[in-house]
Amino acid sequence: MRTSLARTIAAAALAAAATGALADPYPAKPIRIVVGLPAGSQPDTIARVLGERMSGALGTSVVVENVTGAAGNIAADRVAKARADGYTLGVLSQTQVVVNPNLYALPYDALKDFAPITALTVSPNVLVVPPGFPARTLPELVALAKRDPGALTFASGGTGSGTHLAAELLKAAAGIDLRHVPYKGVSAAIPDLLGGRVSLMFSPIQSVLPLLRDGRLRAMAVTSKARSPVLPDVPTVAESGYPGFEATLWNALFAPAGTPPQVLEMLHREAVKALAAPELHARLEQLGMEPAGSSPEELRAAMRAEIPAWGRVIRAAGIARD
Repeated sequence: MRTSLARTIAAAALAAAATGALADPYPAKPIRIVVGLPAGSQPDTIARVLGERMSGALGTSVVVENVTGAAGNIAADRVAKARADGYTLGVLSQTQVVVNPNLYALPYDALKDFAPITALTVSPNVLVVPPGFPARTLPELVALAKRDPGALTFASGGTGSGTHLAAELLKAAAGIDLRHVPYKGVSAAIPDLLGGRVSLMFSPIQSVLPLLRDGRLRAMAVTSKARSPVLPDVPTVAESGYPGFEATLWNALFAPAGTPPQVLEMLHREAVKALAAPELHARLEQLGMEPAGSSPEELRAAMRAEIPAWGRVIRAAGIARD
């Protein structure tokens, strides 16, 4: 009997420890959202506008912490190793959770160490060229590349970045040879693109929208399945002759694995509600981002599908694993 009682007490103690984060009503203190890119980046913008909405709904402050470096892996690792109590979250990009597992020996497991909450935004890349570029359409660009293989160069925000992989996907789909010129971020590449020192670039819409509007760059195609509401006159790559082509960028909200289900449910509910707010919806769309609002299960399924899919693109392009 004493043994049975001891086991009961031990089990109760373990259960209390597991739910200790819920001893006080959640949330009882500020929530931190970790972002792997600097202020003004797409994930940072999303985290801040989301935090503004959720802080009021949850009755606590939501602060954004920018942890840069190592292609976002430092930030993702910080989220993965944080206490699973709902007070450390991460707005993580597609690059961090489905591309980087194919490129680096990571200190975290993207499928095991995170609790998906919801996809936040989806946005296309846009293929941009200087105004004087000789091709006016994507088919003309492909024809130009085929006439002189390797003569055209494409800038990217870095080796293995979404902007790099979108170009590698086009190279494979169109059977063309373009030379890669990597930069430390898209913004670092823009001066050389404007000056004609590189031929073209895939870029997040947010990064080049002002330059498109004032005519300093020209958009050829977007990489989503449908046209972007921000650039309705710009065709997709798919409708330009490459059916099925898609290379979108997405950002999602995650907690550390093991976060209590009640906390995850609350965070999911409030994040989706915030994304549905007309003013936030409009604000994101102005930046070329479409609010998503998936279920945790849909987000996890997307990760499971995309990790091997981008792995195939990376291997085909001969991108070395670090």
